Amino acid sequence: MDLGLQGKTTIVTGASGTIGRGIVQRFTEEGSNVVLATRDASKGGEIADLFNGKTGEAVCIATDVTDPESVQSMVDETRKRYGQIDVLVNNAGGVAYPSVAVEQTRENAQWEVNLNIWGVYNCTHAVADEMLERENGSIINITSNSGLLGEAANMVAHYGGTKGYVASFSKGLAYEWGERKVRINCIAPGWIIPRSLDDVGEGSNWKKYGAEFFGPPEEMAKMGEDGEMFNIGSMPIKRVGRPEEIGDLAIFLASDRSSYITGQQISVSGGAYMP
Repeated sequence: MDLGLQGKTTIVTGASGTIGRGIVQRFTEEGSNVVLATRDASKGGEIADLFNGKTGEAVCIATDVTDPESVQSMVDETRKRYGQIDVLVNNAGGVAYPSVAVEQTRENAQWEVNLNIWGVYNCTHAVADEMLERENGSIINITSNSGLLGEAANMVAHYGGTKGYVASFSKGLAYEWGERKVRINCIAPGWIIPRSLDDVGEGSNWKKYGAEFFGPPEEMAKMGEDGEMFNIGSMPIKRVGRPEEIGDLAIFLASDRSSYITGQQISVSGGAYMP
């Protein structure tokens, strides 16, 4: 299916992580020029090289989304390279470290606020004027099932709260900007795991604690297929999800095929969440 994304310019934040990689893959396959905005320029550059020229171009620009000046510099460089910005995927986010809520440190909580809330705010505002003036654009915010389900927020309650903010922020903007033809939607991933730890950068949750908590991704995938993973057995679709499956929805929400959809949050989680 031709989604009409060829030659469009897409910024993907947090592009050196698990989900970011899958999003970059799908946009480049559709012919978009993709800017990988990530603090991990080494891994980001590696991923850009991997998908560059699939049909679209991919380039990494070192970016700290928590720093407005860094974000603005990235947006300015993107415009110099490609002209207008058509799509923003606010994917950068993460958990400082899982813990029971009463033991969560203020430092870790603030780290999550800076990344998950201010990161989205900074990047959204950096592209807003252009999209609103042009009256065209799609912003896709990656939230989480942790903002939708209590069990998914277990040991990451504050993180779930930050993702709840992003969902509410997105709805408010979608309502306000709808008449200016700028759409904002959210994707809430469930269990999305990399195919290998080699696929992700050092800042990925999988490198920080994921493999320690849950085991290697390859082992998790097999456990899911065998019905042995602790929270897969009760799900309608009994397997883990893959990064490209978030990318599949992202390219649809970025395209004119979804031109009548805004202010929505869609869970990609095998039916773990059903509103």
